[in-house]
Order: sequence, then C-alpha cells, then structure tokens
Amino acid sequence: MRLGKGKWLLILGAVLVVIDQVIKVLVKTGMSIGEHFNVFGADWFQILFIENKGMAFGMSFGGVIGKYALTAFRIVLFVVLTVWISKLLKRGSGDDKRSPVPTGVLVGLTLITAGALGNIIDCLFYGLVFTESAPGVVATWGHYAPFMQGKVVDMFYFPLWTWPDWVPLVGGDIFFEPVFNFADSCVTVGAFYLILFQWKFFSKEE
Repeated sequence: MRLGKGKWLLILGAVLVVIDQVIKVLVKTGMSIGEHFNVFGADWFQILFIENKGMAFGMSFGGVIGKYALTAFRIVLFVVLTVWISKLLKRGSGDDKRSPVPTGVLVGLTLITAGALGNIIDCLFYGLVFTESAPGVVATWGHYAPFMQGKVVDMFYFPLWTWPDWVPLVGGDIFFEPVFNFADSCVTVGAFYLILFQWKFFSKEE
C-alpha cells in the first residue's frame, strides 16, 4: 500500500522524536550532571550531560513563571506548525488550484515541529517521571518537579578549538560552547534548510 505524503511526514516526525527521547533517557538515567566522555576519542566531540530550565542551547528565561510561559509558547508553536503543515499538504488538491507545496518545505517544517515536540516532552513530563540529576548522582524513575517544570536534557558538545589569547574579545574562549540536544539540532537544521534552500517559496507566500 502506497503511503501519502502526509503519512510519510508523520512517520519522519515520529522517528525524530523517538530518537531524541531515546538519547535523552539514556543520558538522564546513565550519567550524572557534568559527566562527559569523548566520542570517537576526539576532544572536539563530547557527550556532556547538563540540564537547562529554559530555552535551547542552555539559555534561561524568567524563573518559574518564565518556565511556564516558555513551555506554553512551545506548545502553541507546535500546534501552529502542525496546523500549518496540514494546510500546506492540501495545496493543489480538490478545489485548491494552487501548486503543491515543495516536499523540501514540508520536510523542513516537520524537522522544526519534531524538534519542538522533543523539548516539550522534557518540559511537561521529565519532572514527573525522573528523580533529580546532580553531580555524582544518576537519576532514576521518580519525581523532581511539577507538570510543565521539567528540565531539558542536553548532551552534545563540540568544543572545536580555543581562541588564542591575543584575539580581541574572544581570546581564551572556546569557539562553540553551547551544549545542545537532538531536538535542538532538528530545529536548527530545519530552519537553516528553509532559509537557504526554500526562501523562494516563503517569499511568494502572502
């Protein structure tokens, strides 16, 4: 049986969310905060377990109230993206005489939507199903925060190089310090792909 484009996008999104959550659960239940190891023996690619209470790449936002607001915003964004993709899928079919939306646009939006959902799951449920992670303490199944107050699990770290001390402003700093997760990667890759390769489609949109 041939699957429609919408079902393929749903499968893609589901696979990305599952990959994100599997990685996070393995890190959350297998490492303590601050624990790290090199991937492929390379210093420039590390798995470093940290958690953040706010935005992507470790940024924070406004304490407890800000956390509720940010989680609510993520949920609204996810719903808006889901509805938008559903509408774009209908273009060029039935009474709609417009040209079908390029597959690349739909895939890019699906990447962003899946990434948003991956981090939403952390915020909504991780505080309810895990104990607190800490230096030297590996989390188990339990509870550490109320609904919508879970921390986002981050683990990918790429300290590619350290700037020489003589470089103005950034001397001695690591070139790329943020620690991020698979969901962040989906959002970033999807956004950059749309900007670089699908901008003509959005420039024509009302």
